[in-house]
Amino acid sequence: MKKLIDAYERKIDYLRISVTDRCNLRCVYCMPPEGIGLIESKEILRYEELLRIARIAVAHGVTKIRVTGGEPLVRKGIIEFLAALSAMEGLEDLSLTTNGVLLKEFAKELKGAGLKRVNVSLDSMKRDRFIKMTRGDNLAQVLEGLEEAHMAGLRPVKINMVVIKGFNEDEVLDFAFMSKSKPYHVRFIEYMPFNTQEGWQRDKCLTAKQLKEMIDAVEPLIPVTDTSGSAGPARRYKFKDAPGEVGFISPVSEHFCGSCNRLRLTSDGKLRTCLFSDNEIDIRKALRDGSSDEVVEHLLFKAVAEKPMGHQINENIFKKCSRTMSLIGG
Repeated sequence: MKKLIDAYERKIDYLRISVTDRCNLRCVYCMPPEGIGLIESKEILRYEELLRIARIAVAHGVTKIRVTGGEPLVRKGIIEFLAALSAMEGLEDLSLTTNGVLLKEFAKELKGAGLKRVNVSLDSMKRDRFIKMTRGDNLAQVLEGLEEAHMAGLRPVKINMVVIKGFNEDEVLDFAFMSKSKPYHVRFIEYMPFNTQEGWQRDKCLTAKQLKEMIDAVEPLIPVTDTSGSAGPARRYKFKDAPGEVGFISPVSEHFCGSCNRLRLTSDGKLRTCLFSDNEIDIRKALRDGSSDEVVEHLLFKAVAEKPMGHQINENIFKKCSRTMSLIGG
């Protein structure tokens, strides 16, 4: 069957599915204190619609799916949905991104449903700072959730830290050293330009090179050369004899557009071919007007055909996304 390959010969085999725009935190770089205008429930894709898209995508070469939000664990029925996805023939890898608040409660069920691993977004391990950033006093729950996820077999547990200069860069070493005592994969992600309440300023972005230098100055990192696991765009390292890893993701300073293999599906049924592009293709209408699978296939291939060569963050013509991450899907 014909594979999803874009105009630049990139094989598109990775689909990110956002199941909700709802979230149980109110992070300052994502939304105002009162929250954001939520999508009406009727506009959110039903699980059977999501599964239909996933089935068609997998038939055309998608082998990896990540479920995101909002916060995916707040949506009722998420375990059953994940179980249905994991049973899909041809799907090789199923993961989930979460803020970790509900992870302790759901970890065993997630593993039982066939989930392979989780990525946990965590930007501070200091309670007062965590509260300031997320407007929620849930740090203890998140840390307990990390441990529970590992014990349940959701491995490797990946921790995603967005580093913002002047706010949390003093915790970079604390996060990196977590990988020395626990088998976690800590990922440092450059601060990216989204349309947020706080606004995005380039001088708040610490590059992956700067972050690695900060760590190397205290204890050198060793490149990870094995190809096991799913590294994605991260440049992988570890400390000598450490059970975990440290990785760096550099969408701003050293983008990886040339090897981008992903397509995003928003919770309201829009296909996005680039995180930093507002170009979207509506697939919800075809799902609800009685259109055949061939029509849905056509929209998938149309989206892939329109996938840009790369984002334009470092060019004068770049403009920030009009959607926040909670609406796009993390």
